[in-house]
Amino acid sequence: PSALAVSPLDTRRYTCYNNLTAFIRAFKLCAKTRPGRERVLYKEVFTLTAVIETGGKQYSVKEGDVIYIEKLDAEDGQDITFDKVLAILDDENGASSKIGTPYVSGAAVTATVEKSGKQKKIIVYKMKPKKGYRRKQGHRQPYTKVTIGKIA
Repeated sequence: PSALAVSPLDTRRYTCYNNLTAFIRAFKLCAKTRPGRERVLYKEVFTLTAVIETGGKQYSVKEGDVIYIEKLDAEDGQDITFDKVLAILDDENGASSKIGTPYVSGAAVTATVEKSGKQKKIIVYKMKPKKGYRRKQGHRQPYTKVTIGKIA
């Protein structure tokens, strides 16, 4: 990514540049800063994004993302492939993006299983007033933590 020097007061206003006019405005401001007071700011670069479906849910992922999904039958460190790819987004304008009907044919997302475990316990408490009906039950949802590898 291209670096841009902006004074410390301006860093709160320009955290990322989705807009070319904001980028140019910040570039003009950096010419007015004193030497030694610059902060390095980066322009946001669009990366390849895919929308996958697993466990009855949809996830928008990029390469290197770490996501928590419903539990899979896979060992730690094992590579897995998600074949149910709903969309692949290549650039900001969407000119070379692929949208599936319902899935993109031939597309796959590979990931590595980091670990499997259970989330924190939640308490399910049922009660009917004035009837003496009380039920307390705990639940821990299992999950699998995966790191997204290659989007193809």
